[in-house]
Amino acid sequence: MLTRAAGMAAAFVAGLALVVAAVLVVRHLTEPSEPELPVVPDTRRPVLEAAVRGACSPLSVPLLAAQIDAESGWRPDADSGHAQGISQFSPVTWKEWGKDGNGDGKADVWEPRDAIPSQARYMCHLYDVVKAVPGSGTRLGSTRLALAAYNAGPNAVLRARGIPKILETQEYVDKILTDLLPKYEESEERYQRSEAKHRRTDRASAAPSAPSAPSSPSPSTDPSATVSGVSPSATRQP
Repeated sequence: MLTRAAGMAAAFVAGLALVVAAVLVVRHLTEPSEPELPVVPDTRRPVLEAAVRGACSPLSVPLLAAQIDAESGWRPDADSGHAQGISQFSPVTWKEWGKDGNGDGKADVWEPRDAIPSQARYMCHLYDVVKAVPGSGTRLGSTRLALAAYNAGPNAVLRARGIPKILETQEYVDKILTDLLPKYEESEERYQRSEAKHRRTDRASAAPSAPSAPSSPSPSTDPSATVSGVSPSATRQP
């Protein structure tokens, strides 16, 4: 009888465990999770941040990242047939705006450390070019026009007095500003929060702990005590 009761209890516990596990699985599947977001590749972040620091104020890490994503998907070997590299410069534009960014003495469109800073400088130039175009009075408006100029060429934007009626250019601008930029902005916020947390943790672990006050030694009755009366085994708390 006892064995049968023990078996029933074991079966009940096992069944209860299965129910609890099922509930946890359902909760995990139904709870909202953070969406997958595009991120700046670790290998590209240093040059991207440096390019933005040395560029004009409208540029930001998320904006430049979203533009690179739209241009090449972060592939340094991207080649559309008329534009090349991670930033997709045409040969004519690269000849004028491509600069040596990694210090090896040559401007290489296939080298991200050359292309990304050149992209940032060219974008700043385009912001200046579109200042005379209607709609450039706001940050968003000037960014739309600068992106359109990057894709279609500044002369096309100047002639159209706005975004040209070129489907590729219109889709390019909308993809960056409507789809990619908000995702990269959220991704960058997460990255910066994570970095700030790591910095706080590092500072806390690196901060020296305050030493506690030494305890007052009591005279020892040990005949091996030193002249000062402190026992050789007395220690100071760190």
